[in-house]
Amino acid sequence: MQQGVVTPKTPTTTVAPTTTAANLERAELAGADLAGAELAGANLAGANLYGAELAGANLRSANLRSADLTWADLAVADLVGADLAGANLHGANLFMANLTGANLAGADLSGANLGSAHLKGTNLAKANLKRADLGFVDLAGEDLAGGDFEGANLAGANLKRADFIEADLRSANLRGANLGWAKLGSADLTGADLTGANLTGADLTGANLTGADLFGATLFGANFKAAKVDGAIFHMTEADQHTIWPQNFVPAGATLK
Repeated sequence: MQQGVVTPKTPTTTVAPTTTAANLERAELAGADLAGAELAGANLAGANLYGAELAGANLRSANLRSADLTWADLAVADLVGADLAGANLHGANLFMANLTGANLAGADLSGANLGSAHLKGTNLAKANLKRADLGFVDLAGEDLAGGDFEGANLAGANLKRADFIEADLRSANLRGANLGWAKLGSADLTGADLTGANLTGADLTGANLTGADLFGATLFGANFKAAKVDGAIFHMTEADQHTIWPQNFVPAGATLK
C-alpha cells in the first residue's frame, strides 16, 4: 500500500494467482490478495476490489469497466490495453504500473498515485485526476484537453506537445515539467506552480495564470496572448523576441534575450 496512507481495514480474501481469463464480473473481492495474479483478459467488470492487493498482477486486456478499485494497490501491475472506463480508482496506488493503451475514460483517479506510471496512448478523456500524483510521467503528445488536474502533482513530467486546452490545472504542481510546444489555450492555471518549467513554444492563448508562479521558467517563443496574468510571478524567467505577451503587459523580473 502507499506509504503514509492509512486505509480502512477489510477482511482479507486470498485468491490463487493462477486464474486465467476468469469471469469475475461483479465479484466481491474487497481486500482480496491478488498480488502477482495472472488475470490477463479476465472479466472483472463491476467487481468490488476495494482495497485489494494487486501489486505486480497481470491484468493485460482485462475488463475492469466500472470496477471499484478504491485504495487498491496496483503498483507495478501490467494493465496494458485494460479497459478501466468509469472505474473508481480513488486513492489507488498505480506507482510504476504499465497502463500503455489502457482505457481510463471517465475513471475517478482522484488522489491516486500514478508516479512513474507508463501512460503512452492511455485514454484519459474526462478522467478525474484531482490531487493525483503524476510526478515524472511521460504524457508527451497526449490529448488531455478539458481534463481535471486540479491540485495534481505533475512535477518533472514530460508534457511536450500535450493538449491541455481548457484543462483545469488550478494549484497544480508543474515544477520542472517539460511543457514545450504544449497546447494550453484557455486552460485554468490559477495558482499553479510552474517554477523552472519549460514552456518553450507553448500556446497559452487565453489561459488563466492568475497567481501562478513561473519563477525561472523558460518562455522562449511562448504565446501569452489574452492570458490573465494578475499576480503571476515571472522573476528569473527567460523569454525572447518571439515570446508574445498580453497587451500592455511588461513581465517584471524576466530576462529578455
